[in-house]
Amino acid sequence: MNEYKTPAATRSLVTAVLASGDIGRPFVTPPGLPADRLKMLRDAFQKTMKDPAFLADVKTRKLEVDPDSGEDLEAIAKSVVAQQRDVIERMKKILGE
Repeated sequence: MNEYKTPAATRSLVTAVLASGDIGRPFVTPPGLPADRLKMLRDAFQKTMKDPAFLADVKTRKLEVDPDSGEDLEAIAKSVVAQQRDVIERMKKILGE
């Protein structure tokens, strides 16, 4: 988008539409989860994603592991929900809603 000097509104639209591919199948927690518990869950997830036994099982099943951190997914989600109304309306039109 930098190469073609894409307008900011179009960049926002692309970010919102493509976010589902980045987010994938997230684990979510209820609102108001204490920060220490959230950190514990995120750390445990990252540890699992590096566990040799887990990775061996993934390989055996011919699956792929390409996790994003909870912090990265949170930033993506916040970016999507903060889109301006015109971006959301354009997205609805593109998606046929």
